[in-house]
Amino acid sequence: MGIRAIERAMLVLQEMNMQPYSSIAHLHARTRLPKPTLVRILQTLESLGFVESDPRVGGYQVSALVGSLSSGFHKEPMVVEAGRPWAVALTRKYQWPVSISLLDRDAVVVRFSTVPDSSMSPFHKTINMRLGLLTRGMGLAYLAFTPREEFDLIIEMLRHSDDPENMLAHDPARLEQLVKKVQAQGFASRVRHVEPRNSNTIAVPIMNENGRVVASLGLTYFTSAFSEPEACERYVPSLKSTSAEITRDLARIKDSFT
Repeated sequence: MGIRAIERAMLVLQEMNMQPYSSIAHLHARTRLPKPTLVRILQTLESLGFVESDPRVGGYQVSALVGSLSSGFHKEPMVVEAGRPWAVALTRKYQWPVSISLLDRDAVVVRFSTVPDSSMSPFHKTINMRLGLLTRGMGLAYLAFTPREEFDLIIEMLRHSDDPENMLAHDPARLEQLVKKVQAQGFASRVRHVEPRNSNTIAVPIMNENGRVVASLGLTYFTSAFSEPEACERYVPSLKSTSAEITRDLARIKDSFT
C-alpha cells in the first residue's frame, strides 16, 4: 500500500509542472483534492523549496529545484526559471504570447509559454511543441548562434531527415546566407511559406554567462495586425533587452546553486 500523503504531493507537482502557474482552484479542479489539503501540500513544498508563490499572478509555480529530482538536470533548464517572469512581463506589456524553447536534438521544444496569459494568442497550447531549426523563428534564433562544431553536427542530422522543413540542410550556400542574416540582425522570424500563415514569430537567442546559446525567446503575433517590418520595429528591441535580463538572472540562479 502506498503512502497517501506522498501520492498526493506528487500528483500536485505533476499537475503544476504542466502549467506556467497554478491556483488553488485550478489544482482542486484537476486533482479533486480538498482545498485545505492542497494548501497544506503547497505550504510544505514551498518550505522545501520545490514550489514558489507568485502574488503577481495569484498562484504557485514549480521552482528550478524540481529539476534537480531528475538525473538529467543541468544548468540549461534553469533558463526557464530565469525567463518565466520576463516572458510574463512581455505578454502583459504587449498582449501577445511569448515562449521559451530549448534544443532537443534536431528541433527546439517549447518549454514555457504565456499562452494562458494572452487573450491574443493564435494557439490554444504550445507547451512541448517541436519547432524546426531551419524554418521556425525560435529554431533559427537558436541555430544561427550555435557554436560551429555543434552547428555542423545538427545540420548533418537534418540532412538525414525526411521532414520537408529540413530541405535547406541540403543547400549549404542558401543555409549559410540565412544564418549570416540572422546573426547580423540578431533575431529570426518564421519562414514565410510555413504554416500557419496567419501568424508569425519573432525570436532572439538567450545566452548563458559564457556567451553560449542555451534557449530562444519568441513573441508570436497575427500577421493581420502588422507587417513583418513593423512588428520587428515594435518588438525586437524589447526581446533583445529581455534576453539580456534573462542572461543576468540565469547567472544569479546558477550562483545560488554553487
